Amino acid sequence: MILRMCCLNDMKRRNRLRPSPKPLQSGQIWQIADSNLRVEIVGKLLVHYKLGKADAKRTATSVSAKKELEKYLTANKAILVQE
Repeated sequence: MILRMCCLNDMKRRNRLRPSPKPLQSGQIWQIADSNLRVEIVGKLLVHYKLGKADAKRTATSVSAKKELEKYLTANKAILVQE
């Protein structure tokens, strides 16, 4: 019984510490459902990015924390289209 509890705790810990699929770099394009996220500038803590539909002519540049954007990409199962 104790052995099983330890194994379950280890599995939970591994799931929480899952690394992001790819480190964010300038110029990346991520596909999220029907929209694209283009990474413009990656700093030490912040990321400048553009999020819009694939056929949009103009999109606003947004700024977010690097960790928050990585969480958003993993939560929405983003696919790296172009590096």
